[in-house]
Amino acid sequence: MTTDPRAPQADWPASVSPQPAQPTQHARQRASVVARIWRTLVWAVMVFFLLNVVLLIATVAVNSIATRWFGTALPQGFTLHWYAQAWSDFQLASVLWVTVQVVGAVVLLSVLLGVPAAYALARVQFPGKRLVMLIFLLPLMVPPVTYGIPMATVMYKVGLAGTLWGVILANLVPALPFVILVMTPFIEQIDPNLEAAARIFGANTFRYFRYVLLPLLVPGMLAAGLLVLVRTIGMFELTFFTAGPATQTLVVALYYAVFSTGVRAPQSIDAMAMIYMAITLIWVLIALQFVSPTQIVSRVKEERR
Repeated sequence: MTTDPRAPQADWPASVSPQPAQPTQHARQRASVVARIWRTLVWAVMVFFLLNVVLLIATVAVNSIATRWFGTALPQGFTLHWYAQAWSDFQLASVLWVTVQVVGAVVLLSVLLGVPAAYALARVQFPGKRLVMLIFLLPLMVPPVTYGIPMATVMYKVGLAGTLWGVILANLVPALPFVILVMTPFIEQIDPNLEAAARIFGANTFRYFRYVLLPLLVPGMLAAGLLVLVRTIGMFELTFFTAGPATQTLVVALYYAVFSTGVRAPQSIDAMAMIYMAITLIWVLIALQFVSPTQIVSRVKEERR
């Protein structure tokens, strides 16, 4: 027996129809208290972490200008003598020059090689594209120690280890994939119709790159270059494995300086640490003017109907 759908439905009593459960006043108060406790706990952990970081940096900064600091709340006196001593003892002039050479070469080569590779990955569709992208990104996902030791072994065999070019090539291994990772989605956002329009108006490849594509790529290239610069300054493992006595960057020289504690005054080592931190901080602040760490560059593709 079937029921005619056109037949009027019987009215159900109001007591039978289900009603959505309304939270009671006690439940709302309890949820509000739990939310406040959770927010307070999160802020307390963040403040505790930041306070420890600030106190650690402040301790090093104060000790780098202290004459004597032992068993008292503040040093007995202040002086800038330790910075001059660190500059001469650790030969920071030559170390900084090597750091500038390594960082400049790595940034230049990574941008020159990474931008064309990113353009090809963004524009060309081919089988195995995801696999190629994964291979490019492996140096970023694998810890540097994992491939740094075998790479340094090969460099020692061919005579590149200990040279400036050996340090540059070692730092180029993770820098090049980093540029590709940043530039590929950046290039994907550039409308391909611009290239077609330039071709229609008679522009060759060079003129299209010079007058159309390059101005659009400059912001992304600048952001990628600055991020590679900051990353290379702080790259310790690969530089440590491949650097020699005359090709140490600032971070490696700081590592050796820490192990000289007892031979040299700890204040001079802290002064060297402050110099390293100041240089890195300056470049980080410059990089943040061009790229936001919370911004993920992506391309939104519309679905074809």
